[in-house]
Amino acid sequence: LPVFYANIVLLNVCNLPFRLQKLKEMFISKFGSPPKFYARAPGRVNLIGEHIDYCGYAVLPMAIEQDILIAVEPAQTQVVQLANTNSSYLDFSTSVNNIQINKTKPQWHNYFLCGLKGIQEHFGLNNPTGMNCLLDGTIPPSSGLSSSSALVCCAGLVTLRANGKTLSKVELAEICTKSERYIGTEGGGMDQSISFLAEEGTAKLIEFSPLRATDVRLPSGATFVIANSCVEMNKAATSHYNIRVMECRLATKLLSKSKGLDWRKMLRLHDVQTKLGVSLEQMLTIVEEVLHPEPYSTEEICKCLGISLEELNSQILSQNMQDVSTFKLYQRAKHVYSEAARVLEFQKICREAPANALQLLGELMKQSHISCREMYECSCPELDRLVDICLQFGAIGSRLTGAGWGGCTVSMVPTDKLNTFLKNVKKAYYQTDGQRLAVENNSLFATKPGRGALVFVEA
Repeated sequence: LPVFYANIVLLNVCNLPFRLQKLKEMFISKFGSPPKFYARAPGRVNLIGEHIDYCGYAVLPMAIEQDILIAVEPAQTQVVQLANTNSSYLDFSTSVNNIQINKTKPQWHNYFLCGLKGIQEHFGLNNPTGMNCLLDGTIPPSSGLSSSSALVCCAGLVTLRANGKTLSKVELAEICTKSERYIGTEGGGMDQSISFLAEEGTAKLIEFSPLRATDVRLPSGATFVIANSCVEMNKAATSHYNIRVMECRLATKLLSKSKGLDWRKMLRLHDVQTKLGVSLEQMLTIVEEVLHPEPYSTEEICKCLGISLEELNSQILSQNMQDVSTFKLYQRAKHVYSEAARVLEFQKICREAPANALQLLGELMKQSHISCREMYECSCPELDRLVDICLQFGAIGSRLTGAGWGGCTVSMVPTDKLNTFLKNVKKAYYQTDGQRLAVENNSLFATKPGRGALVFVEA
């Protein structure tokens, strides 16, 4: 699919014409001339399928209306100048020939540089175009709605257009997935894929290797509501996320070794299932047989694989994992295989649309949150409380969404009970806490499937 280029008079996303006019005025004030084009990339909410994309399994997200919007003017100099409409994000400039991404400080401009560098390296651009860029974002940061990946995607799209290059949406998604790893996060590709492949009115089943997206028509009669726990979690600023990635990789190695597979070549839990040719339910049985619930020490892992600690550190563990002494393999593998099965069941229910579809989908969402909380340990007390409140006030299903350890929940609410639900959740969660009350208006909102990333110019 070609990247979609549009005329702004055709768009009505998040009051986009008004935002564009305001962004244009600020751009002229900042850089002295109007932007030549604009790029937009949406955030996303994952309905089900948490922490399984990097294990090779399908996920089921949809794009949301909140987005990253960038006004751009290609420059004569080979300098990229970045500014933000939010004054708390400082201006930044650098030579496009000397991109340095600081993994120890995941500041906003580094995510832009990831997208920029990814496109440059893909095309081998020796003299890339400099740019003046002004960014405006409506995705709450560190909320589990993929603000950072949307910025990487938008930066990739901006760089592509400014340098006169073209790519398919699938190619862009794959490049931006790889380039976000420059910041140190070992993501699996869900965020970037839905940002480019999303279509208005439908969620997507996103599958990997090869990357493909299938429409999932959500049942009528219910609305999805996002609620921010107001606990911020930045994947690149903590080790929680990357430790889970490594635990899944180590579980892959041990399961492969136990079944006589070439474990050194196996990287993802999906690979084990594929090689063995068994079902997800059978993989859960194998996990029970092979792995124990007690944490594995690095010494035990070495013994199971028949390797030295030096080889473990140099060949398997990433540099930032060298100080981690224990890993929970049983719990992580059990979550991944059961969550992968829930995603496929969710898609099946949406496709077949039985009379009790909403109840069945809600139950899958509840099971997903329990697994995230107990098996993957990526929830937090605030998220658990918010899920309980949402269920108490009428949600059919509710779960954390995104990486977890903070961020948002997503709940499925009967449409005829939506207003009462929003009122009660506001009162129970936000209005009992002064800090939450201050951001209440941007923290609880209904959403529907939105459109994917695009570039556009003024009519």
